[in-house]
Amino acid sequence: MDTLLLTKAAIMGVVEGLTEFLPISSTGHLILAGALLGFDDEKGKVFDIAIQTGAIFAVILVYWQKIRDTVKALPYQREAQRLVFNVFIGFLPAVVLGLLFGKLIKAYLFTPWVVASTFIVGGVIILWAERRPPSSVRIRVVEDMRGRDALMVGLIQCLAMVPGTSRSGATIIGGMLLGLSRKAATDFSFFLAIPTLIGAGAYSLYKERALLSLADLPMFAVGLGVSFISAWVCVRWLLKYIASHSFEVFAWYRIAFGLVVLATAWNGTVTWAP
Repeated sequence: MDTLLLTKAAIMGVVEGLTEFLPISSTGHLILAGALLGFDDEKGKVFDIAIQTGAIFAVILVYWQKIRDTVKALPYQREAQRLVFNVFIGFLPAVVLGLLFGKLIKAYLFTPWVVASTFIVGGVIILWAERRPPSSVRIRVVEDMRGRDALMVGLIQCLAMVPGTSRSGATIIGGMLLGLSRKAATDFSFFLAIPTLIGAGAYSLYKERALLSLADLPMFAVGLGVSFISAWVCVRWLLKYIASHSFEVFAWYRIAFGLVVLATAWNGTVTWAP
């Protein structure tokens, strides 16, 4: 058993779990962390996507009572049916655009330069969104969303295909700009993540199955387990944090981190990518 490899897998799991649901881009952090650790070959890229499933299990655990009650009420309760329908509608754009443009995005946009730039741009957008005059909140709880609202959030989620954008950041801030309360936007972002990230992980593992073998099982198990634990801690903290705080701190973090990446990549202090 390669102890160094398992250590790298654990580090990547922590990075995934702590960044997946914060508006700071887990993909961007995984690309940069993988480059620093030498964990960025083709198998490493599959690993990055697969361990998202561990983070999603943490969301399922945190929202277990809500998910269980929704499933039980699905045959007869309109609110439950609307929620499931909205998650499905919000999920569709990522499926369609991912299948159409996924290869091109991976080929040309998965670079530290793109990641750093989108970190900074995303930070500026969050600052603008948080400081603009407050708009009227149309939707205070996620059950009140309409199909059109879900589709718009789903389209906004597709922006996160550009690494460094942040899926959770795009859907939460986008949802707020569309009239969702901060809590409703965050809840829907988490619910939308369940099919999106599980689907992406399963599709990636199936498509790249030739790269994998049973010998990789311990590496994936460590990554999944660590991402689950760290994501569980992070999601519970975030739900408490948003009750009384804005996302500005994450915006400044994005800008500062993006500038550090650009500076160190430009002067050669850090080799961020092969």
